[in-house]
Amino acid sequence: MKRRTFLATGTATLAAPALGLAQQNQVLRFIPQTDLSILDPIFAQAYATRNHGYMVFDMLYGQDSEYRTAPQMVEGHVTEQDGLLWRLMLRDGLKWHDGERVLARDCVASIRRWGRRDPFGQALLAATEELSAPDDKTIRFRLRRPFPLLPEALGKLPPLLPVMMPERLAETDPFTQVTEMVGSGPFRFLPDERISGARVAYERFRDYVPRPSGTASGTAGPKVVHVDRVEWTVIPEPSTAVGALRSGEQDWLEFTANDMIPLLRGARGVKVAVQDQAGMMCFMRLNHLHPPFNNPAIRRALLGAFNQADYMMAVAGEDRAMWHAPVGFFTPGMPMASAKGMEAFPSTPDFDAVKRALGEAGYKGETVVLLGATDPAFIQGLSEVAADMLRRCGMNVDYQLSDWGTLTARRSSREPVGKGGWSCYMTAMTGIDLANPALHAALRGNGPDAMAGWPDLPQIEALVGEWFAAPGLEAQQHVAERLQAQAFQDVPYVPAGQFLQAAAYRAGLEGILPGFPVFWNLRKAG
Repeated sequence: MKRRTFLATGTATLAAPALGLAQQNQVLRFIPQTDLSILDPIFAQAYATRNHGYMVFDMLYGQDSEYRTAPQMVEGHVTEQDGLLWRLMLRDGLKWHDGERVLARDCVASIRRWGRRDPFGQALLAATEELSAPDDKTIRFRLRRPFPLLPEALGKLPPLLPVMMPERLAETDPFTQVTEMVGSGPFRFLPDERISGARVAYERFRDYVPRPSGTASGTAGPKVVHVDRVEWTVIPEPSTAVGALRSGEQDWLEFTANDMIPLLRGARGVKVAVQDQAGMMCFMRLNHLHPPFNNPAIRRALLGAFNQADYMMAVAGEDRAMWHAPVGFFTPGMPMASAKGMEAFPSTPDFDAVKRALGEAGYKGETVVLLGATDPAFIQGLSEVAADMLRRCGMNVDYQLSDWGTLTARRSSREPVGKGGWSCYMTAMTGIDLANPALHAALRGNGPDAMAGWPDLPQIEALVGEWFAAPGLEAQQHVAERLQAQAFQDVPYVPAGQFLQAAAYRAGLEGILPGFPVFWNLRKAG
C-alpha cells in the first residue's frame, strides 16, 4: 500500500480583517539599513533585496517565527510513492500585478531559475527527476530519491529567495538580473518613484488575497496589509536617521547603531527592541580564485590573527548582552552549533607568529585588496578592524572603502586584483542563514556555483550531501560537527562573531512581527 500524506492549510485562527477594510491614505515611512541596489531576489543575496522581494513577490511556502514551514501560495501538497512523488496545489485567487492569473507553469519556471543559483535549490533539483505542471494549478515533482525538506527549500528565509515570477520573467538566465518587477505579493513596486540612494516606494496591491486562515508569523500566515503605501528613505548617517525617527518624520528604523540605543530609549514616543534574536553572524569572506587566499595554508594561518572580540567590540560596544564570541561556522544556540575546532582562535593573537606562519605557507607579499563599506555602519567597523589586523600580519593591504551597493557589485568580479578584482571583505549574515548546511550558502564549496569567493572544496560538499541524507537530528548534528572540523581546515571564510541589532520605531506603529522587516500586519495608530 502506498503511503500518502496531505499537508492541509492552517486552521488555528481566522485571518485579520480583509484588505478592503484597511485604513485609507496611510503611508508607512521606513529607514532601511542600506539602499536597494539590486531588485531581483534570485540574483542578489543582499538583505535589502530580500526585504524588497517579500513585498513584491510571494512564495509557495512560508516560515513562522519558530521556523516551521507552512503553505503560502499553495493550498497544500500530496506525497505518494514513498516520498518520490509530490503534487503541490496552488490556492485560488492568485494574481500577478499585471492582472494575469498565477499558473503552475509560472512556478515551475521560477523554481528552475532559483534552483540554479541557490545551494538548497541545487540540492532539490539534483534530487528531482522531473519538475512539471500537469495543469494550471498543480506543480509536480517526480524525485530520484526522497527529499523530505522540499517544503523547507521552497519556503526558505535566507537569500536567495525562491520567489514566484511570471514565466516570461522566470525564463531569464539566473545570472542576469530581472529588473521588471511583476510579482504576486502584497505590494506593487513603483519604479518611477525610485531614486537611487534616496528612496524606494511601494503601494498596496489591492487584488492580493491573503490566506484565509492562520496567524501572521514570520513569512507564514495571512499577509494582510493595513497601509496604502510604504516608502523606504535611505539615510546612511546614523544620527540623522535617529533624528528623523525621533521627530516623527519616519516611522521605523530597521537597525540603530548600538551607541544610539540609550538616546532612543529615552526619546518620547519611540520604542526600541531586538526583533531578530538569531542576530548577525560576521565573517571575512575570502576570494579562493586568486593569490594569496587561493592557498589553503595561508587561509589557515590567518585564523591565528582573529580575535573575534575585537570585531564585536567595534560593532556592538562593551555590552556583552549584545554580542557573542568566539563562534564557529553555525549559529550559536541552534541545533548544528558545536565547539569543534574552535581552538584555532587564540584569546590573544601573536602577530609575529602569524607573520611567520604566513611566510611558511607561501605568502610572498601579494597585494590584498580588502573591500570595505561605509553603510551599514557595522560593516565599516568590521572592515577597519580587519584592515588593521591584516597589516599587523605583515600583509600588503589595499583597503578600498565604498558604499555597500558598490561593494556588492564589485564582489561579483572574478578578475585578479590588478584587473578590478578583490581579495576579501567583511560581511554579516543573519543567524538563520547559518543555522544548518541546507541554508548556509557561505559554507558551501561548490566552485563556480558558490557564493562570491567561489571556493571549490570537495570534502565540504561531500559532507553537505551526507547531512541531507542523515536520518534525524542526532545524525545531522554529528555530520555538522565533522563539517565544522573540515571548515577549519579548508577555511571557506573566517568567522568573526555574532551580534544583535536593535530596531526602533514610533510607539503608534503596531503589529511588527519578530524577525526581519515585513510590511504586512502593521497598523499606524491615529
